[in-house]
Amino acid sequence: MKLYRPATVLVGVMFVLLGGLSRLAAPDQVFDEANRVVVQGTIGEALDYNGSTVTVQRVKFARAYLTGDSDEKPVQSSGIYVAVEYDTVRGTAEVPYPTTRLVTADDTVYAPISETWGNNIDFAEPGFGISSSVVFEVDPTNVEGLTLQVRTGPLYNVLTQDVAVDLGVPDEKVAQQLIDAAAPEYLIPRGGVKRVAS
Repeated sequence: MKLYRPATVLVGVMFVLLGGLSRLAAPDQVFDEANRVVVQGTIGEALDYNGSTVTVQRVKFARAYLTGDSDEKPVQSSGIYVAVEYDTVRGTAEVPYPTTRLVTADDTVYAPISETWGNNIDFAEPGFGISSSVVFEVDPTNVEGLTLQVRTGPLYNVLTQDVAVDLGVPDEKVAQQLIDAAAPEYLIPRGGVKRVAS
């Protein structure tokens, strides 16, 4: 029977440990989706988001947008703008940094336009609510199955609750009707409207 030297065993153990650490260093392992609980709902439902609530009130399609500056011209697009108007109510717990995105039925992901990126989705102080909107520029040929996702930022790797809201575009026919009826312009509200939560 042949015995291995301690140095050989130590080298083998080091390789096993390095293999495990390299797996942990990969982002899909560090922030595994197993730590996300997704609360799903539809327009008009108040959905729990880590002790606070998020409610999508309405969705509007537009061919251009304005930010409210007096000398600004409408910003046009070869695509279409989708404005998601929402209400949030802050609970007593800290709200982790929320990011929003639109996801289609074929897993295409749209990020908010830069004019609404700063107020990606807003929460007021505990006991207060905010009404605002977030705007996305999307491909008009790919809006079927639009879902708004509100996700906790990647720095939070504890158990989190994310939100997924079905925006009511089940098929191409409905998508085309919404695009055909799109407003000429959408005015992006500045800072949202703060109120006492009811």
